Amino acid sequence: MILGHLTSLFGYVVPFLFVLTIVVFFHEMGHFLVGRWCGVKVDVFSLGFGKELAGFNDRHGTRWRLAMIPLGGYVKFHGDLNAASAQSPKKLEGMEPADRAVTFAAQPVWKRAAIVAAGPIANFILAIAIFSTSFYVSGRPILIPRIETVIPDSPAARAGFKSGDVILAIDGTAINSFTEMQKVVSASSDVPLAFEVQRDKADLTLTATPERKDVSGPFGSSRIGVLGLTASSKPEDWKTETFTAGGSVKAAASETWFVVDRTLSYIGGLFVGRETASQISGPIRIAEVSGEVAKLGLGALLNLAAFLSVSIGFVNLLPVPLLDGGHLMYYLVEAARGRPLSERAQEIGFRFGLAIVSMLMIFATFNDLLRLVHG
Repeated sequence: MILGHLTSLFGYVVPFLFVLTIVVFFHEMGHFLVGRWCGVKVDVFSLGFGKELAGFNDRHGTRWRLAMIPLGGYVKFHGDLNAASAQSPKKLEGMEPADRAVTFAAQPVWKRAAIVAAGPIANFILAIAIFSTSFYVSGRPILIPRIETVIPDSPAARAGFKSGDVILAIDGTAINSFTEMQKVVSASSDVPLAFEVQRDKADLTLTATPERKDVSGPFGSSRIGVLGLTASSKPEDWKTETFTAGGSVKAAASETWFVVDRTLSYIGGLFVGRETASQISGPIRIAEVSGEVAKLGLGALLNLAAFLSVSIGFVNLLPVPLLDGGHLMYYLVEAARGRPLSERAQEIGFRFGLAIVSMLMIFATFNDLLRLVHG
């Protein structure tokens, strides 16, 4: 019994750490590379926090380390007080001019902004690289948007959809797969949509308004728009879409934007009451999903890493002090004012951001525990 639980735990933890390490490594590598290009000395590049398990020094004096707590990582630039890149004017004043010149704080505001933005940008680049490689090598399975069943008393039934209909376009935009149709519908709750449909070799237009419903998915329950349609199960309705190198990158960029767009829609929905905070997931849920996806193979796990990379890159760009977006907000103010905010103002902002991030993590973990308790 105990061995079975340990094996099950191992099956979730290892895929989770694999995915998280890839995402964190590329995020921090973005900071690291642009920092180096901008002439900043990097003292430490760490995967994980806490006690060092293994490490080495490169020829530039950077300590590359693998730490005991593998839940994140950081780049410590020369002159930083700690892993959070806290600055100390007094420490900088005590440095020799040549030593101070290679610190992060001594750089002009545009260089500091570039270094900070490089982390989230690296996350987006990683996602596009994974998606485009997958599309180019394996193609993308496409299910023709042919309807098999129409759920009674659903928006689709009221609009007049019938079994065998093939959806050609929505609001004038061509639809090539059932998945494309689902993406549009899920993001269009309570919005009337005009569907161009082919029925018995004749074309017609139907108008339907997706209803907002709670739907279970691999990342937990989410409130999305639904019509009440099921896809065809006929093998002949499946095909594989192939891509050129350029086409795969274009499709990958579109997939990346879709994740960002859905995240923006969800955040906007929270503020206007269309969405619920119960959908927010934390590390426990991500570990659970990682374990399930790992059973499908390495390719599926890498695709999960791509989705998480987009999410982490986007979240880090939010204008919350402590996150990269918060730093960029400070630099924008500094560029406009011609001088940085006072130490006191930045300290207050940092504490505010720490409180927000901490409360969000606690809330997400609480949601995960509730899901485990209630099955």
